[in-house]
Amino acid sequence: MPITLFSFPQAIAHFDGDAFFASVEQSMHPALKGRPVVTGKERGIIACASYEAKALGVKRGVPLHEAQRMCPNLVVLPSDYETYSLYSKRMFDIMRRYTPMVEEYSIDEGFVDLSGLRRIFHMSYEDLAHRIQNDIQAELDITVSAGLSLSKSLAKLASKFRKPHGFTAVEGRHIHLFLERTPLDKVWGFGPNTVQLLSKQGLQTALDFVNRPEKWAQRLMGKIGRELWNELRGTSVYPVTTEEKSTYLTVSKCKTFTAPSADRDFIYAKLQRNLESAFIKLRRHKLRARILSVALRTQDFQQNGLEASLTRATASPQEASPLVRELFERLYRPGVLYRATMIVLGQVEADVQEQLELFEDRVRIDKMRAISRVIDEVNAQFGKHTLSLGSSLYLDHHQKTGRDALPWRKTELLDGETARQRLKLPRLSLKV
Repeated sequence: MPITLFSFPQAIAHFDGDAFFASVEQSMHPALKGRPVVTGKERGIIACASYEAKALGVKRGVPLHEAQRMCPNLVVLPSDYETYSLYSKRMFDIMRRYTPMVEEYSIDEGFVDLSGLRRIFHMSYEDLAHRIQNDIQAELDITVSAGLSLSKSLAKLASKFRKPHGFTAVEGRHIHLFLERTPLDKVWGFGPNTVQLLSKQGLQTALDFVNRPEKWAQRLMGKIGRELWNELRGTSVYPVTTEEKSTYLTVSKCKTFTAPSADRDFIYAKLQRNLESAFIKLRRHKLRARILSVALRTQDFQQNGLEASLTRATASPQEASPLVRELFERLYRPGVLYRATMIVLGQVEADVQEQLELFEDRVRIDKMRAISRVIDEVNAQFGKHTLSLGSSLYLDHHQKTGRDALPWRKTELLDGETARQRLKLPRLSLKV
């Protein structure tokens, strides 16, 4: 039986980029359209595969050597996250032409609350979502899949239903038909362990889940179970949030090397660069951290890490650097090839003026804040990491490989552009 007979008491659309990174590359390089394209050359592992590559069995996370064996004509490109971000911004700008109620869920997907806009645009919610989808394709030359329904959970399920460049609208009176065709592992919020738990309860589809009583869902899964039960039945629990995310439990930065290395100075320099990047993000959101974790990953993917507490919460890498050095020396093993370093900052809190401790060196703390402020101002003007820790001098002490190739946008500079400063404009590569 229908769960509700109300077609759209609330209309939420979800737009999801189709193979976003690869699609952006094909948009910038029209000659690549119709060809199998993957990004992730710098990692040695596929970050994104075009649908032409997926049709040949090439998927995200596959090692490049294996992908090239499967598809000898594969076009392998280094990831150009700067350009992907520009396309992402333009995609969300198109959505905001229709409503300010836009949530940037990730770089290539977002939610749009269309409720009440039928009167303004004189069209149905389906036509309005279609128009946004078509505008993105016409202006950016990339495709997105769209889902439209009564809640965020249903809209996200609907956008995944027909890919690529699909459109699925699930009205209230059709929710039960849609959920009947949705297996548990496709539900946003159901992880592998939850799916196993529900399967042991005799459930196979999302409809089986919502047909159980709400109290049963809450008793089995707690608050998240009750929320998802309502979302899947078309009762919106999660609102479209327009504010940029500014609250974090942790902040982490990880960097994989283009070639494994045993060079102590180079590995430590990479770790310090992770530290700087993590603290830059903290300061951008006016946060500070009290716990610091360091991890080193070997060539055979074994990872070892250590965690320590700082004497006080801070947003300055200069204050945390001595502790990072101590943890690094305890983890590093001479002669071992390492492929990645990671920094995780925990116990994150708002960076506000706190009560002074009795033996606190307030002068030094204020100097560290001033240094960080100057670094941020200089880097904002001249490019990220223009001012950085001295250990960055060792970043070039590693073996160059084909994976060190820079994205095309960083090599084809416009007049006046530098390696650290470029106009926020994507470029097309056309053969005339």
